[in-house]
Amino acid sequence: MNRDALVAVFLARNGYAPGDAEPLAQDASFRRYLRIRGDRPAVLMDAPPPEDVRPFLRIAAHLRGIGLSVPVILDADEVHGLILEEDLGDDLLSVLLDRGDAPDPLLDAAVDALVVMQRAAPPDGLPAWDAPTMASTAMGTLFDWWWPARFGGPAPLAARDDVAAALAKMLEPVAAGPRGFVHRDYFAGNLLRLPDRRVGIIDFQGAALGHPAYDLVSLLQDARRDIPRASQCRALGRYLAARPELDPADFRAAFAACAAQRHLRVACQWVRLALRDDRPQYLAYGPRTWRLLEDALRQPAAEPLAAALNRWIPAAARGNPPGLES
Repeated sequence: MNRDALVAVFLARNGYAPGDAEPLAQDASFRRYLRIRGDRPAVLMDAPPPEDVRPFLRIAAHLRGIGLSVPVILDADEVHGLILEEDLGDDLLSVLLDRGDAPDPLLDAAVDALVVMQRAAPPDGLPAWDAPTMASTAMGTLFDWWWPARFGGPAPLAARDDVAAALAKMLEPVAAGPRGFVHRDYFAGNLLRLPDRRVGIIDFQGAALGHPAYDLVSLLQDARRDIPRASQCRALGRYLAARPELDPADFRAAFAACAAQRHLRVACQWVRLALRDDRPQYLAYGPRTWRLLEDALRQPAAEPLAAALNRWIPAAARGNPPGLES
C-alpha cells in the first residue's frame, strides 16, 4: 500500500476523507503536516519510517502531564508514522512577531512555559544534548557541509582538531551546569498563542537532556527573525528571576556558549539543507545566522571558539558559500 493509501485509510477510520486535508507549512525535517477540515478540525503528522513517532507521543504525554499546552493526541499509527492531533490554530508566535505584534508579552508567556518545562523532572529515556554531542553536531555541519562548499575541498586535519578543542573548552560551562529537559527547537515557529496568555508547544520530538540555557537561546536569538535586543534582555531577566536556584553569572556564560555553538551549527546546517535535501530556501536565513554568530563570538565565554575560527576562517569568508542560491 502506497503512502497516500495509508493516509486515506488512517483518515477514514477517524471519520475523515483525503479531500478534507490540506498542506500546512513544512519544517526542515522530512515530516509533513496536513490540516484536516471539518466539524472536528485536526492536524495530521505524516512521518514515514525511518522517522519514529514514539518519542513525540511519549513527550506529548509528559508535557501535558506537567500542565503545559500541547496538542491532544486523537489517534496514532506508530508503525506507519501517522498521528492525528488537536489543531491548536494559526497564531504561531512567528506569525505574530513577523506582522509586528509587541514581542514582550509573547516572550513573557514563552519564558513562563519554559520555566515550567525545565523545573519538572524530565521523562526517562531522553538522549543526551551534552557538551560532546553539541560539539560533534557543530563540527559536522561546519566541516562536512559548509567548509567543502565554501573552499572546494576538505578542511585540514589541524583545523578540525583546533575547532574541536575550542568547542570543548567553550562548552565547559555547559558541561558543568545543570541538566534537564531541553526542547531543542524552542523558537517562535514552534510556539502558538492560546487563550488566557497560554503558549501552545509543538515539534518537541527531538527533546533531549541538556543545559537549560540552550532553549532560551533558541527563543531569544531566532535565526529566522530579529528579536529586539531590549526584549532579549528583558526575557533573560524574567527567566533568571523565576529560577533563583541558578547562578546568574554561570548561566550567562553557558548562554553565550550555547549561542555560539547553535549559531555555528545552524549557519552551516542551511548549506546542508540546500545541498543534501534540495531546500535552498533556507539559505535566506544564512546572513542573519552568521551575524548572530559574530555577536556571540564577542562574548568572553566564546573566546576559545572565536580564536580558533579566526585562525582558519577569515571573517570575510563567513557566510553562505558563493554560488549557492537561496
